[in-house]
Amino acid sequence: MSVTQIDLDDDALERAMSLSKAKTKKEAVNLALRYYAEQQERAARIGRHFERAREWGAVEDAERMHQVEKHAR
Repeated sequence: MSVTQIDLDDDALERAMSLSKAKTKKEAVNLALRYYAEQQERAARIGRHFERAREWGAVEDAERMHQVEKHAR
């Protein structure tokens, strides 16, 4: 664990603490950092899966099916 002194947006911190029920500023900041990192990792995984699907032709297949369904209405 590292010690860092930073200026925080008081309004954002208050909202984050209220929504998360964090009892301390430290808890709220650590929670926000973990949440951000998890979201970015998740987005990267989704991106990798999407690229694999594109390589397999699944994206084009899904787009063709969508167009067929759209014009069938």
